Amino acid sequence: MEQGQGTPPATERDIGFAERAVAAAGAAVISAVLVNPLDVAKTRLQAQAAGVIYNPVQPIMQHWWNQWLGPSSPECFQYRGTMDVFSKVTRQEGIFRLWRGTGANLALAVPMVGIYMPCYDLLRNRIEEYSDRNCPKLRPYAPLISGSIARSLACIACSPIELARTRMLAFKASNVGGKPPGMWTTLIGVLSSRQNIRSPENVRGYHLLWTGLGAQLARDAPYSAICWTVLEPIRRHVIQLFGDQSNAAVILGANFSAGFIAGVISAGATCPLDVAKTRRQIERDPERVLSMNTRRILLEVWRKEGLEGLFRGAGPRMARAGPSVGIVVSSYEVMKHIMHRKHAVQTYD
Repeated sequence: MEQGQGTPPATERDIGFAERAVAAAGAAVISAVLVNPLDVAKTRLQAQAAGVIYNPVQPIMQHWWNQWLGPSSPECFQYRGTMDVFSKVTRQEGIFRLWRGTGANLALAVPMVGIYMPCYDLLRNRIEEYSDRNCPKLRPYAPLISGSIARSLACIACSPIELARTRMLAFKASNVGGKPPGMWTTLIGVLSSRQNIRSPENVRGYHLLWTGLGAQLARDAPYSAICWTVLEPIRRHVIQLFGDQSNAAVILGANFSAGFIAGVISAGATCPLDVAKTRRQIERDPERVLSMNTRRILLEVWRKEGLEGLFRGAGPRMARAGPSVGIVVSSYEVMKHIMHRKHAVQTYD
């Protein structure tokens, strides 16, 4: 709360990690539910390009399907774009399949953002304090450094959930009308694939649960670095433009607009790395899982599909990232602002 309003100034830095984590988790829930259909579209387009066949009709049922509905062409089960994914998933599997993996999405988003946002805040504050005292030239790089480190920590902690979520979004249920496997069933299936690997000594413990972590870090660290480097100056400029940092509406608008722009730019720039991460995590051949890496996947996609393959799913990825980052950052900052005001009042009392 501002000094002129009768309350001594209390800095935003007085808010502890736990309070920041609660604010971030609340913001993550809102975002995860709203943008899940775009995540389904992005993942299915990338998985289809990797060779996943989307056909809800089992071979044993094909004869009856053709008799009842007529012969079905391959085009019926090929996705041509984001809206085509929405249309075909709704018709063939039901509209609620667009929220397939929402449970895993929430299980990922809450701890991921709960770790990521507070760590970013605290690291940025420390780096800025250090740079003000010792190295002023370091200050502009505080968002880039803090974002990369915070995102890496969150990725390592939540990688098994991200693996389960990606597989749940990419694959359909194996039986028509059956309930698709949940997060725990998916992870158990990942672990059971160890039995098919010829050299079990190459896989130690639960190593496979972190399949694709390298590709995920290669995507998320630069994504976060770009995102915060773009976001910080934009929201600072917008808030200065309105000149009222104590107004929740200004905080909401400034952070949403800055987050939206930053999310779109960073998602587009790192789309090839997202393609590599998705292909790494949906790979079901245990032998190939051990030999794949981000560089090899990118070269393979480039040779077979060119630039279009590297940016497969860029549309829904950018469409998802813009509102997602905007909602998370603005919700987080507003909740933090409310906590800050409450802390200021309690300090004053």
